[in-house]
Amino acid sequence: MQGTRARSVGIVAGLVAALAFATSGPVVKPLLAAGWTPGAAILVRLWLGTLLLAGPAAWALRGRWPALRAEWRTVVGLGLLGVAGASTFYFLAVDRLPVAVALLVEYTGPLLLLGWSWFRTRRTPSRATLAGAALAMAGLVLVLDVTGSLELDALGLVFAFVAAIGNAAYFALTARPIALPPVSLAGSAMLVGALTVTLVALAGILPVAAPRVQVTMLGAQVEWFVPLLVVGAVPTAFAYGVSAVSVRLLGERLASFLALMEVLFAVLLAWLLLGEAPLAIQVLGAALVVVGVALVRSGAASDGELRDGMPEPVVPAVREPART
Repeated sequence: MQGTRARSVGIVAGLVAALAFATSGPVVKPLLAAGWTPGAAILVRLWLGTLLLAGPAAWALRGRWPALRAEWRTVVGLGLLGVAGASTFYFLAVDRLPVAVALLVEYTGPLLLLGWSWFRTRRTPSRATLAGAALAMAGLVLVLDVTGSLELDALGLVFAFVAAIGNAAYFALTARPIALPPVSLAGSAMLVGALTVTLVALAGILPVAAPRVQVTMLGAQVEWFVPLLVVGAVPTAFAYGVSAVSVRLLGERLASFLALMEVLFAVLLAWLLLGEAPLAIQVLGAALVVVGVALVRSGAASDGELRDGMPEPVVPAVREPART
């Protein structure tokens, strides 16, 4: 699948994934407020996501297991940084910050990708790219409202910026043209992420507390496992699987911009589900961030980094198992 059709499919998949990802913070935050630790919530989320993705991931491989072995470095890197790192630190940030703020800080990831590309290639980005990056950072300052009435937890901001590094790694590693199907990459990386968070929790580094409580969800009192089932299915298994397809089709730069729609979706969901109405200055800042990163993407064409649809990956052929 190439050209216009591939790009269209990638954009639709990216928007659907962004909406699914955006449900994570608003759904899990009442559970955190009721006594669950971020460590417990992320453990359940990743293991549920792993179980739900196991079938589609295995089906996509259909016996091509050597591809998984050949790309183990990408799988491990994505699992450690893009899944375990980004998810865990985002949940830690949400525990201390409004959902919209935590998400917007995390989504400075596209700017980190821009900086890394500049450092790696030693090529100065276009004026549009640099202007867009500056505008996006100015918008971020407004969203954080550093001179206004919004008080923000400093440690929560640190957690959110670490999540941004994981976010950048997610797009960079998922976009690699490898033989492993996108859904299989997402499923295997999810398993690595779940195992990593489990080991960290067992070592006592990540506190785990999971009381049996009731929480308010969509105006109704529900048992603790209801939001966990939603988080494990929608913003985890479904979102990561669909997002992996989008990133592979669009490339890291365009896909990371498209993923910023998650910020807008999350602001609306946090407002509707949690009553966290954004301040006027935050709305303006969010608009500047989106416009700024849009300029970054428009400048990507002159930077030679925006691809008109992803070509088929050039990878060594994987030998099919003998059939009897």
